Amino acid sequence: MKDFRSLTVWEKSHQITLSIYKLTHSFPKEEIYGLTSQIRRSSSSISINIAEGCGRGSDADFARFLQISLGSASENEYLILLSYELNYLQKLDYENLLEQIQQIKKMLTSLILKIRK
Repeated sequence: MKDFRSLTVWEKSHQITLSIYKLTHSFPKEEIYGLTSQIRRSSSSISINIAEGCGRGSDADFARFLQISLGSASENEYLILLSYELNYLQKLDYENLLEQIQQIKKMLTSLILKIRK
């Protein structure tokens, strides 16, 4: 069993989730059960699956949960783009989130490859 809090990729994914919760607070109220909910769930899913994978007994299980996290990160990347194109995010916030999510995806990919060796 690994401590998920010791992983830099978990910390970065946790930070982006906190940022997304703050930024989506100003999304239109009619999006509360739509885009707001979806972008929040996809961002938190990254950290959740890293944490769950750390609690599993094998590297194969851990890699599987990291793969799920990577899928959630890709979903989140699209939702960030959609939010920006709907003018719910300012350009600077969009660029910052996009850079963070792409970095998280690279870190997850690297960790998956390292574990599977």
